[in-house]
Amino acid sequence: MAFLLFLCVCLVLLTGFPVAFALAGTALWFALIGIVTGDFDSAFLGALPNRLFGILNNQTLMAVPLFVMMGLVLERSKLAEQLLDAMGQLFGRVRAGLAISVLLVGMLLAASTGIVGATVVTMGLLSLPAMLKRGYDPAYAAGAICATGTLGQIIPPSIALVLLGDVLSSAYQQAQLELGMFSPKTVSVGDLFAGAIIPGLILVLLYILYTLYLAHRSPDKFEPTTAVPLDAKLLTTVGSALLPPIALILLVLGSILMGVATPTEAAAVGALGALALALARRQMNWSRLNDVLQETVKVTSMVFMILIGAALFSLVFRGLGGEEIIHRALSDLPGGVIGATIIVMLVIFLLGFILDFIEITFVVVPMVAPTLLMLGLDPVWLGIMIGLNLQTSFLTPPFGFALFYLRGVAPPQLSSGMLYRGVAPFIAIQLVMMLLLALWPQLATWLPEQIYG
Repeated sequence: MAFLLFLCVCLVLLTGFPVAFALAGTALWFALIGIVTGDFDSAFLGALPNRLFGILNNQTLMAVPLFVMMGLVLERSKLAEQLLDAMGQLFGRVRAGLAISVLLVGMLLAASTGIVGATVVTMGLLSLPAMLKRGYDPAYAAGAICATGTLGQIIPPSIALVLLGDVLSSAYQQAQLELGMFSPKTVSVGDLFAGAIIPGLILVLLYILYTLYLAHRSPDKFEPTTAVPLDAKLLTTVGSALLPPIALILLVLGSILMGVATPTEAAAVGALGALALALARRQMNWSRLNDVLQETVKVTSMVFMILIGAALFSLVFRGLGGEEIIHRALSDLPGGVIGATIIVMLVIFLLGFILDFIEITFVVVPMVAPTLLMLGLDPVWLGIMIGLNLQTSFLTPPFGFALFYLRGVAPPQLSSGMLYRGVAPFIAIQLVMMLLLALWPQLATWLPEQIYG
């Protein structure tokens, strides 16, 4: 029945029914059937009020609405437009300079907003027409924008990492208690933020190296160089566009990594700083602020409704014996922990076609993470691998979410075939990055160990 519950939830989600109610409704039906057949103990449902109180009382999750607000304010303040223009002038003397500018601005936007859809749509509206007008290959332009848009999954401060950090913290403590360790160690959102910095920067570097290689091999796919004098005026323009968002990111991320502030406190500083930045640029008024606040409430409500639905689903799934089945299945796989990790990563990758990262984080990760952690995996490494995996699935045709976001704002001449052809090399780069992280886990674990010991 546990397997049928999971299968039924996936089928209901494919119909387009709201995720939170699909999870909760399907779980309740299976609980009712299980009570009638004697396969489910109704006492499991008695734990639901405590679960809900724990969700609403969770200090870490309070960072979600604040980070969402920070991202929306920066999106509305024309930050990307000014950054792209300034960086385009700075890199104009390099072939593919606009492309490199798009990659770097996308990275900064990802770090600023942490929202995949917002970054892809913003970059699609701003940079795609400019790249096509300057003679860029449409396939490459689309692929670069989709790839940089998904960096919000892995580059901190990321909402995905905040949610993953909270789930992995519970899973890590559960795994240690199962192993008889009654003074369990903890893993925090700050650990994941620190662990994601080096892989995220390497990923952006690989994107840039691929772009430079392509510009060298096929220069006709890129615009000719347009050298702008490197004078005080240009440096002032670049500095005024670049320094405020970088200072805000460093303030938010640095305060978390140095232990000065919790993620929630740092998110509050980030939201206030983004608002101050927008006011200083005269890009914020009451109408825009009202839109930002309404959108923040909508996104936050969606996240917490899914979390509540996932809590009910996990209780019923556990009551039907699903957790024991998964633990036995992963423990008995050939290849031990390596085989189990490969299978889990493959399942998460495939589920990324039909589920958003929020559903996967709240539903799938709590089911598989305790077993993998009991087998000896590092929680920070596992969190970064899951983040990279979800980022890759967001790019993969035909269901990748980033492709749908860009398709919605792309000009008609950009066909689906061009879009799929453009993202293929970036998917390969993502897989290379995951392989590097698998071979050298220190890429994710070294910096947290240096900062937090």
